Amino acid sequence: MGDSGTGAASPGESTDPPLAAVTPLRPRSRRSRDLFAQWPLIVVLGVMGVSVGFVALDQFRIGSILLAVGVLTAFVLRLVLPRAQVGMLAVRGRTVDLIVLGSLGGALLLFALWVPPPS
Repeated sequence: MGDSGTGAASPGESTDPPLAAVTPLRPRSRRSRDLFAQWPLIVVLGVMGVSVGFVALDQFRIGSILLAVGVLTAFVLRLVLPRAQVGMLAVRGRTVDLIVLGSLGGALLLFALWVPPPS
């Protein structure tokens, strides 16, 4: 007898697709190195965290200036570090990041110095 043409597999063959290759998880020891690789972002977030602390302590002008310094620090780090070292601080293309960070940092600094002191 011949093949019926239904495409049915013989009893020894499987119709399931082959399984994907299993890739092992990275060992945990690399996690600290991965975190250290993000040092530019950690530095910027640290400066901004300190600035929020000053604002919470009713030191608005100092906190605002520190916030501007944090953004301008991100600008400088994005400007001088190569793509491989800048980590998660790189969001868009380098030119766009520099324009956004520079204008935002400059505007924040200008407004922080422009606000009159409390009377």
